[in-house]
Amino acid sequence: MHGLILLICIPRLIQIAARLGIADVLANGPQTPAVVAKRVGVHPAYLGRMLRALASVGVFAEGAGGRYRLTPLARTLCSDQPDSLRNWARFANDLFIWEAYGDLNHALETGGLPFEHVHGASLFAYLQKHPDKERGFSEAMASLSVTNNNAVTRAYPFGLFSRIVDVGGAHGHLLATILRRFRKLRGVLYDLPQVIATAAKSGFVNAADVHERCETLGGDFFEAVPAGADAYLIKHVIHDWDDEQSVRLLRNCREALAPGGRVLVVEHVIAKGNGADLGKLMDISMMTITGGVERTAEEFRELLARAGLRLTRVIPTTSPISIVEAVVA
Repeated sequence: MHGLILLICIPRLIQIAARLGIADVLANGPQTPAVVAKRVGVHPAYLGRMLRALASVGVFAEGAGGRYRLTPLARTLCSDQPDSLRNWARFANDLFIWEAYGDLNHALETGGLPFEHVHGASLFAYLQKHPDKERGFSEAMASLSVTNNNAVTRAYPFGLFSRIVDVGGAHGHLLATILRRFRKLRGVLYDLPQVIATAAKSGFVNAADVHERCETLGGDFFEAVPAGADAYLIKHVIHDWDDEQSVRLLRNCREALAPGGRVLVVEHVIAKGNGADLGKLMDISMMTITGGVERTAEEFRELLARAGLRLTRVIPTTSPISIVEAVVA
């Protein structure tokens, strides 16, 4: 238990390492803390202590001459890795996020939202007022998506559709991955106008092999979604919201759906029992940051039914997330 209590420092150390770009410095070979500190502009002795702590949990490793090298875990913090989690690490453990976790008692005592209590606004309202944090959020979502987008794309026969709308798709990383695999499919990336305005700079939906088949539209998915598609893809969006808001979004998708179409919710699906489950940890993040919730299969079934949809199947992927498929009830 003593060790578990002290693990609180590790996520913050990972965030600092990601923000400083330490893995990028070590990508060319082992270096002493003094050399790394000079490159990134920090105190060498303190950096050495930080690297030693991270090495104790497998992030970096100390070798001969006190030089630190990359480990497989540390390599995921390199900017140029296809599965890089650097941007996710920078955002998820940023100070303004940690401040909300520091107020977690507020949720337990009042049922309120810690992030809103600390910052005076919801996460998404806060991001609108802080463009640098909003960019960080979009980059983090893209970073996190790298680890599971290919798994999602392989797990479902998207080629059955002709037009798919990625609802709340941020910069369109998943949509671009799907369009690249299914060459006859056309897509629509739909998110808030300020998110869509930066999506073209991300390099996903404007890539040479997908941009002619991808349209970008800005709007509020609580008001409406683009009509007439035969598939509506909603990844890591439903978990941001409570039941009432989630039902409103799902109902909008149902009303827009072409005959015979599908609504595809891509989320963690909480398993029964006491086993390790990333979704159970993400659920605490939702409780703290957005007011949302990670759900079980039965909870998804009930939520979809309230929106006039019927859950047909839950499709696991090779990543921690699943595809919840629904049709008009």
